[in-house]
Amino acid sequence: MIVRNLEEARKTDRLVKSESGTWDSTRLVLANDGGGFSFHITRIYEGTETHIHYKHHYESVYCIEGEGEVETLADGKIWPIKPGDIYILDQHDEHLLRAHKTMHLACVFTPPITGKEVHREDGSYAPPDEA
Repeated sequence: MIVRNLEEARKTDRLVKSESGTWDSTRLVLANDGGGFSFHITRIYEGTETHIHYKHHYESVYCIEGEGEVETLADGKIWPIKPGDIYILDQHDEHLLRAHKTMHLACVFTPPITGKEVHREDGSYAPPDEA
C-alpha cells in the first residue's frame, strides 16, 4: 500500500513548476509506483494560458476548484470548465488551457509519467521510452 499526503508531497521534488510560471503539478503517483498510471494535482494559475499536446499519453482531467476553459486547436472549439467537470484527451488533442480563476485539477495519465518530464516546445512530453 502507498499512502501520500498532498501538502507533504508539495514539500518534495514531486512538486514540479512550469518554466513559464503558468502552472504547478504535484505528482502523487508516478511510473515507478507500478500502478500503470500516474496521478497529479495540478494548479493552473489565474489569467494564464498553457499550450499542451500530449502526443504519447492519454489524460483525464477533473476540475476540483476554479474556472477556465479548454480549446481544441484542431477545430477551435472551446469548452468552459468548472468544478465537477472532467475532460478527457482521448485523441491526443492539442489544446490550450486557460484559467479565469486558479484551477485545481486532478489529472490521470496513461502511460504513467516518471515525474521528470518537461513540456517540449510543441506542448508534449517525450514518448515513455525516451523519458
